Amino acid sequence: MIATIQTNSKKYQIDLTKPLDISIPLRASKSNVNAWYLDEPKIEPVEEDGWVAKVSEGASVNFNNIMFNPHAHGTHTECAGHITEAFYSINQNLKQFFFLAEVITVAMETLNDDFVISKKQIQFALGNKKRQAVVIRTIPNTTEKLSKQYSHTNPPYLLEEAAVYLREKGVEHLLIDLPSVDKEKDNGELLAHNAFWNTKGKLRLNASITEFIYVPNAVKDGTYFLNLQIAPFENDAVPSKPILYELITD
Repeated sequence: MIATIQTNSKKYQIDLTKPLDISIPLRASKSNVNAWYLDEPKIEPVEEDGWVAKVSEGASVNFNNIMFNPHAHGTHTECAGHITEAFYSINQNLKQFFFLAEVITVAMETLNDDFVISKKQIQFALGNKKRQAVVIRTIPNTTEKLSKQYSHTNPPYLLEEAAVYLREKGVEHLLIDLPSVDKEKDNGELLAHNAFWNTKGKLRLNASITEFIYVPNAVKDGTYFLNLQIAPFENDAVPSKPILYELITD
């Protein structure tokens, strides 16, 4: 099934039968990807007065409770409400879901004892391209990212200068394969989050950050259409399922 999408300046076609899922599924397992010092997610049948809501145990339905944290347990999309005193919901502020996106791959630089993504690296990868969304894949890019336990590991992060550059370039949706765009332990400064959402100026409530994605190596760098699917929770962050579609060329 071929769909035609019109942007302000150009018309594109995508094949809806060939989605490229770059989300990490949530599983009730200790091998579920994890960060921020929490236990694994739980998916458990309801139990009441000896009744277990599980077909294999005699119930007519499977009826599970799910306990998880969107920031810690998998692919999630967040809005500026993640770091503001005022409450803002991603469900209320993300109103469009298809974007022209650029997938870029970066190798981290070293800064003191950290691995970081700098403005220079982003500039080099994007060049003169103007995109609504940027998808950052870091290398090495192994399937370990699907189950890595990130707590107390000081993962790589985005420098403030890189976040400022993306904001000034007009990028509204940033997706990255790390647990956070910021340093794990930074005394609450959250420099990249603040810079991208412009908390010192006009707050960018239309902008989103998606963390904990996984972009397989088979997905080449380049331009795609992104369908940013989110769960309709009224919260600063929600589980999400970003899907890429290759552009059809003649």
